[in-house]
Amino acid sequence: MSTFGIVGAGAIGSGWAVRTLAAGRDVVATDHAPGAEAKLRAAVDRAWPAARRLGLLPGADPARLRWVDDAAAVAVAASFVQECVPERESVKREVLAKLDAAAPPQVVIASSSSGLLPTRLQADCSHPERIVVGHPFNPVYLLPLVEVVAGERTSPATVAAATATYRALGMHPLVVRREVEGYVADRLQEALWREALWLVTRGVATPAEIDEAIVYGPGLRWAGMGPAAVFHLAGGDGGMAHALDHFGPGLDLPWTDLPPPPMTDELRAALVDATAGTPPAELRDDYLLAVMQALRPAGLGGGRTVAEHEGRRLAATAPSRWQPGDQVPAPLELYRCRVEPEWVDYNLHMGESFYLFAFGWASDALFRYVGIDEGYREAGHSFYTAESHITYRREAASGDPLRFTTQVLAVDEKRLHLFHAMLDDDGDEIATTEQMLLHVDTGSGRTTPTLPGTQRALEAIAAAHAALPRPTDAGRVIGTRR
Repeated sequence: MSTFGIVGAGAIGSGWAVRTLAAGRDVVATDHAPGAEAKLRAAVDRAWPAARRLGLLPGADPARLRWVDDAAAVAVAASFVQECVPERESVKREVLAKLDAAAPPQVVIASSSSGLLPTRLQADCSHPERIVVGHPFNPVYLLPLVEVVAGERTSPATVAAATATYRALGMHPLVVRREVEGYVADRLQEALWREALWLVTRGVATPAEIDEAIVYGPGLRWAGMGPAAVFHLAGGDGGMAHALDHFGPGLDLPWTDLPPPPMTDELRAALVDATAGTPPAELRDDYLLAVMQALRPAGLGGGRTVAEHEGRRLAATAPSRWQPGDQVPAPLELYRCRVEPEWVDYNLHMGESFYLFAFGWASDALFRYVGIDEGYREAGHSFYTAESHITYRREAASGDPLRFTTQVLAVDEKRLHLFHAMLDDDGDEIATTEQMLLHVDTGSGRTTPTLPGTQRALEAIAAAHAALPRPTDAGRVIGTRR
């Protein structure tokens, strides 16, 4: 997928645009509504800071968004098309048929429908085998889930292509096994929403209290674990089996009213009034990013998707993995970034801890160069930092470009002694760090010899760097003159 097509530039379409542009791809879009282009570009600008915080792939640039006059022009220009028009079956079927008539045969056409049956959506198309539902969640540029739903005539190749495309955009594609109205996630949300409406209607709770019941309890668990996992943990040592034995009889209790209550004027007013003070979308983006980043070390939920996306981003920017016989640059230059807004403190400069954070990414780029990737770590091996020393040369401000050079000072079977320099675009030093790392068995937590392939790569780098001058900051200690 080189060019991502979008037909319908509202909240969902603009979200797709941001996510795709952030992945370093071209976007071609259209919408017949008056002023749609200006609104789309404004939406991209508003969401871009959040996309930057999630992580941009090489080539990411809002300028790669191109506007065209109609859906047919999108179909001709795009290698993958995402339909995002209003959730009315007749409208979607008409648009999908136009896209199908204009697009080259190999182009997959996906609908952002949130509940319509794809078999009905593809009914008017000459090539129904390439029509599929790709249902995202708002905001599309942050939330990773996308439900992939095939119709009766959708080909397996189309499902595979859509899944691969969404994964390349940093998303978590969930292939729905059987076509059903509302798919999976929205049906679960709808069940909770209907019960909430009944509780409000009966005076059991206000809309604000409904939100509190989720925000301070189940919602915190659901960010990293779904209902099945939570229920399993509720069973203690006995797990799910004990939980079902203990709580199973509760299924016969009148604890839920799934049919929707009448949407009376009173209920509607209560809901509208209760949400009038809802925080802005920027605050929502901030907490979603914080939750996903917090879940990243545990590899749970959106945190795992963030980690996988970071891996793809580093793999896209780093040079190819070292191979025997390769000429090793001296020093290495493996990583570049910019100072992110959240790295800046009250002095309007990069905070001290974020220097180490950025140096950590430079170390990770070195690891990937020598073969330490997700597979290496999943096998139970990694380098742990035993000692770091940072020297600060000058300040860095939000948005400043940073590049890093890396020099391997020494290496043996269990230790890696390296030196990073953080530079600006002119090559002037902003900061340096000297680090000693130990190779460990992550299961036992004990040091262990580096695996042979990685050891050969590190020794080759150390040999290539042996002739470099020793950095003046290396081996320094803090002290005062006497």
